[in-house]
Amino acid sequence: MYFPVAELELSPFLPPLVACCISFFTSMAGVSGAFLLLPFQVSVLGFDSPAVSSTNHLFNVIAIPSGIYRFVKEGRMVWPLTWLVVIGTLPGVLAGVLIRITYLPSPEAFKIFVGLVLLYIGIKLVLDVAQQRHSREQKTTNQQSKSTTFAISDTRLTWKSLHYTFEGHTYQANTFSIISLSLIVGLIGGIYGIGGGAIIAPFFVTIFGLPIHTVAGASLMGTFITSAAGVVFFQILSSSPLAAMQQIAPDYRLGLLFGLGGAVGIYLGARAQRFFPARLIKTILAAALFFTAIKYLFFN
Repeated sequence: MYFPVAELELSPFLPPLVACCISFFTSMAGVSGAFLLLPFQVSVLGFDSPAVSSTNHLFNVIAIPSGIYRFVKEGRMVWPLTWLVVIGTLPGVLAGVLIRITYLPSPEAFKIFVGLVLLYIGIKLVLDVAQQRHSREQKTTNQQSKSTTFAISDTRLTWKSLHYTFEGHTYQANTFSIISLSLIVGLIGGIYGIGGGAIIAPFFVTIFGLPIHTVAGASLMGTFITSAAGVVFFQILSSSPLAAMQQIAPDYRLGLLFGLGGAVGIYLGARAQRFFPARLIKTILAAALFFTAIKYLFFN
């Protein structure tokens, strides 16, 4: 099958297979898999124009709803956190799209940016695992599967803070801090092409001390909404003077195939998340982040 925007000839089975495998593991940590799918497109497929970022946004739009469904069904969607993420990330994503097109069209510069982002997130996760800052999350698989309170309750949002209860513990985070962090992360996500909420889950875990089993759903929902906005924005800008001779609009064929595979992987990952210890999820995610970051920063 030929993909005109990416200028690639590929088997139609390869994109969904790769996306499914990546998304299965990353969705457990509240990440769609787009942050690893982009390096695959750039380094393995050779798709490195700004259109790769918009195609990644399209992947999120198609792949994420299945995971959201699972988190909502299991009572692990913190809706107030979701809306705070969207409020902060949406303007950041739109600004990030403009920066990507204007200042980072070069594949070499873009890879360095990607490597720095992944390296920072990976370090945050490793420090969290090493210091065991959230020991109450570190339960065995059997304990988690037998829990009768593995759902979010007593959610309350005020102008000052967000509160909710999970597995007998009450968590809280400052409202303004969540929005501010979301704005910064949205800017990064817009440039990268992974949506506003795609990389915010590790920050919620390491900075705010929220359990990863409760932030995954909100992160995915935030990613879905902001990625949809990103696709529309890229498409609009593709016919503007900013586009010049660049490919900016998504490769819809490639994005659709990636998205279908990602939908299966995210659904299975969301379903299996409760059976995996939080520490294992963080370790897998950190390993993937470091591998990709080192490759882009030192072997670009």
